[in-house]
Order: sequence, then structure tokens, then C-alpha cells
Amino acid sequence: MAAVLDVSGLQVTFPTMEGPVSAVRGVDLSLAEGQILGVVGESGSGKTVTMLATIGLLPASAEVTGSVRYKGRELLGLAPQELRKVRGSGIAMIFQDPRTSLNPVHTIGHQIVEGIRIHHPEVSRKEAAKRAVDLLALVGIPQPDKRARDYPHQFSGGMCQRAMIAMAVANDPDVLVADEPTTALDVTIQAQILDLLRDIRREKGVAIVLISHDLGVVAGLADEVAVMYAGRVVERGAVDDVYARPRHPYTQGLLASIPRLTDTDRGRLRSIGGGAPSLLHLPTGCAFHPRCSYARPHCEVDDPPLRPVGPVRSACHYAEEVGSVEVTS
Repeated sequence: MAAVLDVSGLQVTFPTMEGPVSAVRGVDLSLAEGQILGVVGESGSGKTVTMLATIGLLPASAEVTGSVRYKGRELLGLAPQELRKVRGSGIAMIFQDPRTSLNPVHTIGHQIVEGIRIHHPEVSRKEAAKRAVDLLALVGIPQPDKRARDYPHQFSGGMCQRAMIAMAVANDPDVLVADEPTTALDVTIQAQILDLLRDIRREKGVAIVLISHDLGVVAGLADEVAVMYAGRVVERGAVDDVYARPRHPYTQGLLASIPRLTDTDRGRLRSIGGGAPSLLHLPTGCAFHPRCSYARPHCEVDDPPLRPVGPVRSACHYAEEVGSVEVTS
């Protein structure tokens, strides 16, 4: 299927007093209609910055290069007034913390109505208000006509997240970016939010980018997964292929660190040695080599490209060797 969103060679650099910070380094991503792509990695790996760059929500000081095409239309360099037409109606975003994303001085219904009428000024306020109530019902909020008149502080965390999802889908976008949509929610509410996203994909055909550090959440929802490290995609493929036999040592380490119900060893959980590198002073060669048990001397010099390895793509010189080892508990 043709890509509804195609990101190619995306680079994001932030100027600082100590020098430029390379937050995103040549990311390539594509998303087909109705597809769910999970983007995983440690904090600071560039997941959120990548998606904020695609819809022009980074500060003006950020230097963004590469290509971001939505339905074949280049978004980078688009005039702000033209980009605003795409943002919300073509590509919408569910932000990580709904309580700080919702305006505390306006009712939930008012905020949904505002988003609808900005993109569809021909819709009357009465029609938009009815649409807002319908959307709140769609995302499972009880008594939606009454709750539309409530303020964000009157909603629980899970209900705020549902309201954010209602706002995001109000204008029937083609792409929905969900940035850690289950953070700080208990497991029952997490499951409900994930079911809701799954239903929205099925009923509306929306393509979803799911940003998460929770590999279990991604496994339960996504079709494909992209693993990011130090601003790069280091592995990408179908979820089943990547999880069953990862071809990058970083992915292998992430999966090995997950506790399993079948574990018989009651010792300490496995972890990846060392820490994520500073984006201000990246290691030469492969950025993961200081933490990698497969590293050889030339890994310190040669930065491996993302290349096909079996059913996935991996940015590792020794991807075949990594893929021969099963991830065990």
C-alpha cells in the first residue's frame, strides 16, 4: 500500500551553549493506511522529537532537514498557515500528559468544539457541540452530554486521556501519533486505552504511530516496530519477527530485560551495561559500541547502515550473529 506518511533522512539538531545536539540522525519511517507502527527506545533516543518534527511542533531554534511527505505532499518548509491545515485534520497527536495538554479554564466540550470549528468553520457551534458529545461517547466516557460541560480537573487521568483521544480524532485524521498514551495509568485503564486505539484503527482506518518505552504495550497493539537508539532507527520489522529473533544487540538487550512469568531464576533482572550516550558528544562509529558485547575494533570507526537481515532491517555489522542467539529468560 502507498505510504500515507513517509519520513526520509530526517535530521534534527538543537543549538546549545556547548555545541549542536544531534537529537535525530537520519531517520527513515513509512506508514501505510490503517497500519500501527510502534516506536520504542530509552528516554532521549529521539522518539518524540522525530514525530514532533514531522508536524512542525519543535521550537524555531531547531534545525530540521530531510523529507516528511504526507500523502505525497512535502511538509518540511511548508508555510505555517498551510501546515496548520494539516496538523489536526491530516495528522493529529495525543500528547503524553493529558492534564498539561488540556486547557484548565475551558470545558472539555468547548475544547473539542474549538478544534472542529478551526478546521471546519462552516460547521455551526450547535453542530460541533453535538459532534463533541458523540466523540466523548465514542471513547467510552459515560454521560457524555453532561461530562462535556465538565472541566479537566473534574476528570480522572484515564478520562482525560480519553478526552485527548476524542480531540485528536475529531477531524478524522489519516495519521494519529500517540505519545506514551498509557503513561501513569493503571493496568486496567491501560488496557482500555489500547482497546480504544485498536477500535479507532478498525472503524476509521487511521494509521497510528505508537511511541512507547513499554515493549509489552507495543507487542499487543502494533503491526511493525522501529527501535531507536541515540537518534537513529537501529532495527525495524514486523513485531513478531523483531521480538522472536532480534538482529540488533540493543533490541536483544531490551527484550532480555523484561521479566517473564516463566522465569525460574529469582536473581536480579538483566540490564544493558553502561548508559545512553550524550547526544552532544556521540561515540565515533556505532553509537552503541561502548555498551555492546558483540563490538569489535572497527565498530568504533564504522557506523553501520540500516540493512535487510532476514525479515527485518538492522543497523549492526554483526546482525546475523546477533540473530542466531535466542532471547531467553
